[in-house]
Amino acid sequence: MHASTSATGDDAAGRIVLLTTSHRVAPGLLSWPAWEVLRGADAVLCADAAHPQLPYLKEAGVEVTLAAGPLTARDLVDLCADGDRTAVVLTTAEGDRRLTDGLATLAGSGRERMPSLELLPGSYDLPGARLLDLVQVMDRIRRECPWSSLRTHEELAKYAIEEAYELVEAIETDDRTELREELGDVLLQVVFHARIAEEDPEEPFSVDDVAGGIVTKLIHRHPHVFGDETASTPEEVREIWLRKKGEAKRRASVTDGVPVGQPGLALAAKLGSRVRTASLDVPLPTGTGIGYELLALALRAEAEGVDPETALRAAARAYRAAVRVAEGLDEGLDED
Repeated sequence: MHASTSATGDDAAGRIVLLTTSHRVAPGLLSWPAWEVLRGADAVLCADAAHPQLPYLKEAGVEVTLAAGPLTARDLVDLCADGDRTAVVLTTAEGDRRLTDGLATLAGSGRERMPSLELLPGSYDLPGARLLDLVQVMDRIRRECPWSSLRTHEELAKYAIEEAYELVEAIETDDRTELREELGDVLLQVVFHARIAEEDPEEPFSVDDVAGGIVTKLIHRHPHVFGDETASTPEEVREIWLRKKGEAKRRASVTDGVPVGQPGLALAAKLGSRVRTASLDVPLPTGTGIGYELLALALRAEAEGVDPETALRAAARAYRAAVRVAEGLDEGLDED
């Protein structure tokens, strides 16, 4: 994307190129237009001595002048006006707002001959690039925060459960703002646990190992996307998924791998799903008490395609709303 302003052609007094680069892309990986403008520039300027591109530009033979202080719009305009020169300013992907505002002010004054102004992205963030920032932030927090540096997997387990429930609530209430925030909180749990896992003296692994593992699993279980199998319906996709999962797990029982610590209704539904998928005829256990009645209801809901946990939460929210009405707390009834 190129953006130019004000003076062009014969009216322009030189050229100012603001070259933005992303620190989330490996230094040196610049676009071809970026290398062209860098090699053809009369001056390449940078106000940040720690800019990650500097060593690679030097290696490529591009001379960069480090500014003694913040670059000003006035200095750039004067530099370009001296013989219609091209000046390239190396900055970050976020740009230099102070500099661009200053150039816009001079251009808007109409009192002088301005250089052509151009914004040239030299490198772009790929989708997911901000995850690199999250990993770096988490790494620093783990090293320097007195609380976070001492946490263990066991101590954080409860937060993973809490955040998962808050995510589910955001989905069920269709709150887009909360959904984005809760997804971030769940992602934090993943990155935090992976960072702790790096320090294990016997079996360390990193967030890259975690990501690599799920990538491998997804590709293996989607041969209709990444391989030569075909699937045109959700049912065919599910059959492939279960077959690939069975090949990988080699479980002795259809109930293996079902976490018994999950909420009761969800546990019953998951067991029922495994039994039904395996086409097993398993009679309900006999017994008295509400637990067996709930089990039968959960299995019936699962067989009918209804998630009993979700259904009960919806009913509970309706009951909560009725309670608030009875208490006079519903909107319009609360006189306080």
